[in-house]
Amino acid sequence: METSDPSLAQLGWKPFFSEQLSAEQRSHCQPVRVMSVHRGRVTVLGEGFEDSISSNLATPGGAEDRPTVGDWLLIDRDTSSLVRILDRTSLFKRPAPGDHRRVQLIAANVDTLFIVTSCNQDFNIARIERYLVLSREAGVRPVVVITKADLSPDPQRFVDAARELQSGLRVELVDGRDPTSAARLAGYCGLGETVALVGSSGVGKSTLVNTLRGSDSIATQAVREDDGKGRHTTTVREMHRLVGGADEGGWLVDTPGMRELQMSDVATGVTEVFDDVTAVTLECRFSNCTHGDEPGCAIHAAMAAGNIDPARVERWRKLAQEDAVNSGAAAVRRSRPEKPGNRR
Repeated sequence: METSDPSLAQLGWKPFFSEQLSAEQRSHCQPVRVMSVHRGRVTVLGEGFEDSISSNLATPGGAEDRPTVGDWLLIDRDTSSLVRILDRTSLFKRPAPGDHRRVQLIAANVDTLFIVTSCNQDFNIARIERYLVLSREAGVRPVVVITKADLSPDPQRFVDAARELQSGLRVELVDGRDPTSAARLAGYCGLGETVALVGSSGVGKSTLVNTLRGSDSIATQAVREDDGKGRHTTTVREMHRLVGGADEGGWLVDTPGMRELQMSDVATGVTEVFDDVTAVTLECRFSNCTHGDEPGCAIHAAMAAGNIDPARVERWRKLAQEDAVNSGAAAVRRSRPEKPGNRR
């Protein structure tokens, strides 16, 4: 994390946040942004202020009513205690691995999501689609960043495969260790902009952050040659500032690699990412068609005619069913009071 004293504008402050402040809060509270999250505490940065404070609200709420990296907080000017979490422009979250009754917050107030993959065994269409669903649901611009271009004899085939996922999808091919190659990504990280990087361990997220910052402060590790997998080098979600030149004030959020990415409350995102499939379903004879053995199923007709990829339909079906199951579980969870001992 950069420790110099940035302005609110450089931190990403926008009218959306200032409009939430009452006159009393303007006089007694200071806005700060969450740079990193640790158990029970958050590191925050504001104009002339940097500290680690308790993340506990005076009146605790549900799982989403606790700060995550990228959040804007109001703290008391005299006591530095947390007063409130400002409403977010965007929020990335997922069901907690191993316990879908809980939700894990990933990052808030993100402008662009770098979906980072690489030119090796990590490249996985289904995984990219899952990140695209998260991005569309949050209303954040997705960019697929394909790293390790120097390791493939034909890196363009990875670019072509990613671009086929969605019309107009931005795809960037880079060598994350080469400043000249990575420089094309700097345009997404302008003054006050926040870019989060997500992807599996070993795809080069931390290397990319180091290169864009002109630093080697974030530890990196090599991947295993036999399966292309890497270890979890990044263990904490943390914001890193880009400094120098026209890009001064941009922020990068490095996130730990995710082995499991379950979907919940992302029906809109699924519809947008698979708009070609959902458009066909509107032509089914029955509105409640399950696209199984029903007569007049437009999905089956389109697959038989070669107009739609059966593998893509199967991925859509799996994500839609997963979202329905997990969203139902989330609704039950929200209807129950949260016990203090379960807050994480």
